[in-house]
Amino acid sequence: MLDFYKGKRVLITGHTGFKGAWLCNILTMAGAEVYGYALAPEGNENLYTISGVDKEITSCIGDIRDFDKLKEFFEKAQPEIVMHLAAQPLVRDSYEDPRYTYETNVMGTVNICECVRNSKSVRSFLNVTTDKVYLNREWEWGYREDEMLDGFDPYSNSKSCSELVTHSYINSFFNQMGLAVSTARAGNVIGGGDFAKDRIIPDCVRAAEKGTSLVLRNPDSTRPFQHVLEALSAYLMLVQKQYEDKSYAGFYNVGPNEGDAVTAGHIADLFAKSYKKCGGGEIKIKIKPDGGPHEANFLKLDCSRIKSRIGWKPNWDIDMAIEKTALWTARYFEGEGRDATREQIREYFSERNM
Repeated sequence: MLDFYKGKRVLITGHTGFKGAWLCNILTMAGAEVYGYALAPEGNENLYTISGVDKEITSCIGDIRDFDKLKEFFEKAQPEIVMHLAAQPLVRDSYEDPRYTYETNVMGTVNICECVRNSKSVRSFLNVTTDKVYLNREWEWGYREDEMLDGFDPYSNSKSCSELVTHSYINSFFNQMGLAVSTARAGNVIGGGDFAKDRIIPDCVRAAEKGTSLVLRNPDSTRPFQHVLEALSAYLMLVQKQYEDKSYAGFYNVGPNEGDAVTAGHIADLFAKSYKKCGGGEIKIKIKPDGGPHEANFLKLDCSRIKSRIGWKPNWDIDMAIEKTALWTARYFEGEGRDATREQIREYFSERNM
């Protein structure tokens, strides 16, 4: 599985987060030498410690805005591969604290780009952004990579800026260095071990635990939901391809097939049924718009480029993604979070023959 990564020195920013923890687990299982730079994991419930991967990598707890500390750790790691996931990732939080959001998502990207620019070891660099970077016109068709970048809210806009920072560094520095650099614009990911606020699956689980109703603000909002392992497999395939051949570097959408861009209400219904089937509690759903800040209502991606150029395509449809997430959650409450994480990784990558 993932033989390419065996022995590779990989630096991940944001490694203590939901995506980052899954990624660390994949890479350690593949035999990579993993270095992580991020804030401390939030709360007592977090996949980073539940999975035990915190004991298997070289970790530095630090703020991506702290350039001197990041640079010192970067020079220690001497990575061949860099994957930038560190971010303030929540739309609602970006309205509460836009300055922090921009500092983290924009200057954080500048800081990691500076470290890469001054490195002699890096061969492949990936900046992970979001599907929300596009100027959202509420179109019924998917956005392509050459569409205009201009996110509406501070989070989405800051990630648009992160893309533009990366583009400038590519044109001004990285192309002359012969360095392979890409950005990946991923849709909404779900999976076991996500305990964040304002995310639909964690909100479902908390409602089941407390015996309260899940309150849906906007059940008709459509998003390109997919399992977290789908997005991570795309990142890993892209990083490898451009490491071996710089011509693969570019800007890529990463999302599910068109039929799996579904509403938040549908996701909640599917999870409630799967979770109960796995032995979990009943989840009651209540529709209650709260008059909160603007969020896009309809968003889809056209993922033709990564399918045709890189050869990646989705493997688990939305029903399977929900089933695996519910199963992981049920096993976690039985004290089997680490085993469930490793088993799902082995199963997923075995099916992909990676």
